[in-house]
Amino acid sequence: MIEMTAGVTPASEGIDGIKWNILGQTYVPKHLCESSFSWHATFPDGTFVPPHIHPDQDEFIYVLEGRFDLFLDGTDATAGAGELIRLPRGQAHGIFNNSGHDVKCVFWVSPTQQLWDLFTKINNVPDPAEVVRLASEHNIHFLPPPDA
Repeated sequence: MIEMTAGVTPASEGIDGIKWNILGQTYVPKHLCESSFSWHATFPDGTFVPPHIHPDQDEFIYVLEGRFDLFLDGTDATAGAGELIRLPRGQAHGIFNNSGHDVKCVFWVSPTQQLWDLFTKINNVPDPAEVVRLASEHNIHFLPPPDA
């Protein structure tokens, strides 16, 4: 079991200096314990996370800068700076940066489950099909493309 410790994670740092490249997005882990996991993310314009489901995790995104277009359980939405996105477990969601600018945000999930291990495995993996395959092994399930 991973227990949370008291402390401050500096703005420019992550856990153990880790910085993941997930399909062009930068994820910097900020805290990790059994009950939750958080990371700072930068989404360059044009990057996205296709619709997927976390069967056993609630996910949250606090937008710091920029604007996301979202797919939230069958509904389109947008979220900008200062807004909180709530993604309940078991509901499909997708996150898209079509804004023309970088989006910076803080993600967190509860409970942590296998997400840390997944990010470690998909760091610098350039093939989206391989990312989808590895995600399914970690209980994150991507939806088929709309035309499939």
